[in-house]
Amino acid sequence: MNRQDNRPALPWWRVPTAWLVMGGPATVVVAGLATAFIAVRGADPEVSTVRIPRAVTSLKAERPQPAAAPQMPQSGTGGARP
Repeated sequence: MNRQDNRPALPWWRVPTAWLVMGGPATVVVAGLATAFIAVRGADPEVSTVRIPRAVTSLKAERPQPAAAPQMPQSGTGGARP
């Protein structure tokens, strides 16, 4: 015998699976909006070339000095290889 289900259909907001399916993307959208708000609100001001001091723009990179070769001991008996 076929038995029909007499229970009424639930509205979509009462189904837990609907909240699981929509919860992930909704969380991502809220996090993206919060990130955009923080980025726009806390943005650093743009620095123009007019405001940069002359000393900063005229710095020259120093060339590293070559390292001196290590001195070998003059005694022939200590640490000699065969």
